Amino acid sequence: MLLCIDTGNTNTVFSIWDGARFLCTWRIATDHRRTADEYFVWLRSLMRLHELDVSIDACIISSTVPRVVFNLRVLCSRYFDTRPLVVGRPDCLLPAPPRVDAGAVVGPDRIVNTWAAFDRYGPHLTVVDFGTATTFDVVDVDGAYVGGVIAPGVNLSLEALHMGAASLPHVDITRPAQVIGTNTVACIQSGVFWGYVGLVREICSRIAAERGRAMKIIATGGLAALFDQSADLFDNWDDDLTIHGLRLIFDHNREAGNV
Repeated sequence: MLLCIDTGNTNTVFSIWDGARFLCTWRIATDHRRTADEYFVWLRSLMRLHELDVSIDACIISSTVPRVVFNLRVLCSRYFDTRPLVVGRPDCLLPAPPRVDAGAVVGPDRIVNTWAAFDRYGPHLTVVDFGTATTFDVVDVDGAYVGGVIAPGVNLSLEALHMGAASLPHVDITRPAQVIGTNTVACIQSGVFWGYVGLVREICSRIAAERGRAMKIIATGGLAALFDQSADLFDNWDDDLTIHGLRLIFDHNREAGNV
């Protein structure tokens, strides 16, 4: 069994692949102070709750938070007796290495999303990931990551507005009933929601113009569903894109004899 671990700035996702499908997927808040023992107790409890009697013999990790990787590696080695692949490390082979400026560092999640989207939807894509940051990843003809855009995430923008303006409350993002708000909460929701609709449309349009061709737009991340249901922005919404990409990269390394 393969354990796929995707660590973002806000949440960490664990998913177990049995060779044919993902059996279960669980989410926990990302915390660099969490030990390998704590991860194992939490994970084992969920496996028992779901009556999963499986033996994990391989692991792969993608993390945008470097400080958590050590304890995740300890989890894999101590409790599953396996040396995990870590996306972004030199010993983890990629199907198509990113083509970016020399010395540039590409987030592991962006590499994973790029290859997963290429596998499912083909070439010439823009992958929009609604995470702590809202990222746009451009996928070339061979599945390689060739650059993108990073913008503040939706919830990050809401938090910054609340922190920076003493009289403005913290609100949850939702599609407002109308554009013109008639109270403070509705005004903020309208500004953030329609502001991000405009941001996504404009950036995707400019990416397509720069590439000189139509680009299929794939959305993923926590808030992608809200925008997918409320505005005609995407060609596809894919909730498990990153986990799928981790499994593909592990398979690529196994076929190359690297694991």
